[in-house]
Amino acid sequence: MKKTSTRLADGRELIYYDSRDDTVRTAADRRPLAPVATTSEIREDPLLGDFVAIASHRQGRTYHPPADECPLCPSAGDRLSEIPDTSYDVVVFENRFPSLAGDSGRCEVVCFTSDHDASFAGLTEEQARLVLDAWTDRTAELSHLDAVAQVFCFENRGAEIGVTLGHPHGQIYAYPDITPRTDLMLRNLAAHRERTGRNLFDDVLARESRSDRVVLEAEHWVAYVPYAAHWPYEVHLHPRRRVPDLLALDEAARTEFAQVYLELLRRFDRIFGPGEPPTPYIAAWHQAPFADLGGYGVSRDAFALHLELFTIRRTSGKLKFLAGSESGMNVFINDVPPETAAERLREVASK
Repeated sequence: MKKTSTRLADGRELIYYDSRDDTVRTAADRRPLAPVATTSEIREDPLLGDFVAIASHRQGRTYHPPADECPLCPSAGDRLSEIPDTSYDVVVFENRFPSLAGDSGRCEVVCFTSDHDASFAGLTEEQARLVLDAWTDRTAELSHLDAVAQVFCFENRGAEIGVTLGHPHGQIYAYPDITPRTDLMLRNLAAHRERTGRNLFDDVLARESRSDRVVLEAEHWVAYVPYAAHWPYEVHLHPRRRVPDLLALDEAARTEFAQVYLELLRRFDRIFGPGEPPTPYIAAWHQAPFADLGGYGVSRDAFALHLELFTIRRTSGKLKFLAGSESGMNVFINDVPPETAAERLREVASK
């Protein structure tokens, strides 16, 4: 992998990740852009103890542009985009409309391929591995910023999820504090160790690996539908060897990841049968925070890196909405039994 860092016309950082070491990147951003102005602010909820990012400048972000005006495609002639060069393998750049900025963290966009009509599931194993390497490199770099406590790599796919740009891409959020979901995991991790002397992630993975909800097993990875799945089709992908973050994956696990993950994504697109539109999903990496965990009484190494992949589509033409119970009380109601979801995900395995 070759990494080339440059700056866009408004000063934002852009990084090319190329599979060939002899690739040369010299194209400059020719757009007349003014410096980015953000209003991002973090506010704490005193009743719940969590935080909310207030970012009113995002109201003006690009919204479903036509394909020939896609800002994530390479620049071509007089059509200038966020990527100055005429082609690329993987590109990461600072979001022009960030939810988090300055002392409130940082937001980046990850373009998986220059092909506007592709999807992550359509990448080759070499391309998927390059994306993994980019996620890892960005996690390492962002972890050193003073304002960053936790790094979150994720992909939103599909208009049903709220995606406003159709080009295959994901994002990286570098949060200024430990997120509420991770905070809850850490508290349960500490309580389980106090109660049993064991690691909660290890115990859950051991239990799930023996269940009838296992979807896919490989030498270094295992994927399963969790016992208490929140979403209609939800898969958790774990490396068999517990590691706290992407940086700690060994070469064998990194190599095998591309094969395993691409298979999972392709199964997701087959859940609802032929002729159905691509399955909308969220793919979310959970990594140990880089902030001090002393207050939890656990070490970073006790946390288990894993990826959660889920869709809000519950059946053909129907979505799972977060209505009163979910949105008002954070109590999920799942219409698809996890065992049924796992069985379906095994049925649609590649032949």
